Amino acid sequence: MPEQTAPPDFAPTSTLLDILVVPDTNLILVASVIEPLRLANRVSGLELYRWRLLSPNGQAIQTKSNIPIPVHGAFQPGSEENPLFVLSSHDWKRQATSELKRLLAKTARHRGVVAGIESGVWLLAESALLDNFSATLHWEDYDEFCSAYPQVRPVRERFVIDGKRITTGGSLPTLDLMLELIRRRHGYSLALEVSRQFIYEQGGVSSDAAAMPSTGSIRLADPRVSHAMRLMEEHIEQPLALTKLARRIGISERRLQSLFTTAIGVPPHLHYLALRLNAARRKVIETRAAFADIAAATGFNSASAFSRSYRGHFHESPSETRRRLTSAARTGEVFDILAVR
Repeated sequence: MPEQTAPPDFAPTSTLLDILVVPDTNLILVASVIEPLRLANRVSGLELYRWRLLSPNGQAIQTKSNIPIPVHGAFQPGSEENPLFVLSSHDWKRQATSELKRLLAKTARHRGVVAGIESGVWLLAESALLDNFSATLHWEDYDEFCSAYPQVRPVRERFVIDGKRITTGGSLPTLDLMLELIRRRHGYSLALEVSRQFIYEQGGVSSDAAAMPSTGSIRLADPRVSHAMRLMEEHIEQPLALTKLARRIGISERRLQSLFTTAIGVPPHLHYLALRLNAARRKVIETRAAFADIAAATGFNSASAFSRSYRGHFHESPSETRRRLTSAARTGEVFDILAVR
């Protein structure tokens, strides 16, 4: 992972996704795709993502929870180039009609990305869209899939991104995938803040044993990284130097650097900066506090230093953020940004 908090070609342009949901899909699988995108819009205050829900026949999808999902229309692809996500959970064989497979094969010639989500992997394989690609799927189906599609390279991973093909093995791996796609498109900081919206912390659990809130769905094998992250969150206003942070954990600064890079793909100073700037951005959005006060509350030694770092991170100044969101609110175009926790 590159050592940066936002990609150099960042542009707040909207990405449109087509989401094909077949009948009997789990409700949580649909949410695992859409909710991270919605939260990315809410946290950023920008319409970074849009989506169209489609069904094979244009009718509302009846989920396994008996909760229908309305759709925008039928899956009748033309020459669209935007990403296509194919979602399926149960009875995929009944959905794998010759017409659906024909349409999938047709649209894949134009799409930049086609993703098979959970049993959607089988639909892509049936349509010959995974031939010579690496793919993953639900662990229960692994052996059967290997036998059925020897032309596909199956791997035991939570999700796989192989060029123009994406596959996942279930609902929670799909959430991990969406966070990774947000990170690649809009940087580590936004992906981190979105992941934090999904946190559930158990009551009655000691702080040392509780799941690390900063990481969202990231699984941390090393408790020293979790400890460091918690210390960072506890010291936003007066940031700890990395040497002091490492000393409090009982390791060297070099070891801390190595552990962070292995666990989450970024060095500790970038994670710490992302935490502080995300905290600052919430204050910019949710309050009318002076920027000098926000700078002090998030560990910057001056308003000018805060403004430079903020602009470099979010590609607009704090005052531009407030002005843009105020204007959007007046015109009714504001997203659910003021509900950011």
